[in-house]
Amino acid sequence: MSYGRRVLLVEPYHGGSHAAWADGLVRHSRHRLAVVAHPGAFWRWRMRGGSLTLAEAAERVVAEHGLPEVVLVSGMVDLAAWLGFTRRFLGDPPVVLYLHENQLAYPVGPGQRPDEGLQIANWTGMAVADQVWCNSAHQLDALFRALPSLLDRAPDQSHAHRLEVVRAASHVVPVGVELSDVPAGGTVGDGGPPLVLWNHRWDHDKNPEAVFRSLVKLADEGVDFQVAVAGENTRVDPREFTEACHRLGDRVVQVGYLPRGDYTALLGRADVVVSAALHEFFGIAVVEAMAAGAVPVLPDRLSYPELVPEQFHGAALYPDGGLTARLRDVLGDLEGWRSRVEGLAGAMRQFDWSVVVDDYDLRIESLAARSESRA
Repeated sequence: MSYGRRVLLVEPYHGGSHAAWADGLVRHSRHRLAVVAHPGAFWRWRMRGGSLTLAEAAERVVAEHGLPEVVLVSGMVDLAAWLGFTRRFLGDPPVVLYLHENQLAYPVGPGQRPDEGLQIANWTGMAVADQVWCNSAHQLDALFRALPSLLDRAPDQSHAHRLEVVRAASHVVPVGVELSDVPAGGTVGDGGPPLVLWNHRWDHDKNPEAVFRSLVKLADEGVDFQVAVAGENTRVDPREFTEACHRLGDRVVQVGYLPRGDYTALLGRADVVVSAALHEFFGIAVVEAMAAGAVPVLPDRLSYPELVPEQFHGAALYPDGGLTARLRDVLGDLEGWRSRVEGLAGAMRQFDWSVVVDDYDLRIESLAARSESRA
């Protein structure tokens, strides 16, 4: 009987979607995963300095569990530096870099400038890894569109000649989503106003202002609806949220992060899930809501056309500038729009961990077996 391969999983930022990914893989994989992780905080320091402390932690884990047959490293760390710090105890296992995001295609915050040092760390990590896994084709394509410009800025000894090799070793491996506790079968109205859900991380790249502007405009028009605002907030002054909730008044039935059980119950009550994101490399939150039966109102860009099967694009995705009109249409004829996306909730189950873990496990097995054959 096989007990699976020994895998060292390194998660520099164990919080939010990163933690959900790492914990889900450990829970569902048939392989034996030993985890090294740092808390989900101070992401810039994780990328600049986490390589040393993660290497120290890895040495302790390797001493306890033995040498890994495959190493899987989440991307918020300087992987090349980490491999340098681990060279005396790690051996030479295949190394995979998993990119939830990257600093070349990630929008910077207001008043900030791109940090070229962190971009180079992304690139050298890709160059040193045996394989690079991206959570979506959207991210993979955006990354390789941005890399030539970065590498062409080198004063000499450009790395551009490595691009083709790294691209050939890069693959799309979607995030697994825990859907076992998400209500299935579609949302059933309770006779009250439709419930609109915004369930993203509270940050500028999710563009909450655009959603709130549309909701306030529709409220001023007298459109009947309620609003639930969920997701993680680490900001001291989320002013646009406070102002929008004041404008929307008693239409707002939920504000802030919820424990998992309360959150999945909210998913089951949501009639509509809305996004106006400026950045989305995958979209766990909208997958959860669509799996629960919410009618999606999503921009026709970023990763969303990849998540939503093509036959639902016309009903689920709105064109640029079309958010308010689409929300008005959906809220005015909810049952009609539900019929347009019939079958979408079931299609989202393709992202459940119980389904996607087989892809992870086969890839890990292939890497380990290939390494054995070369030994």
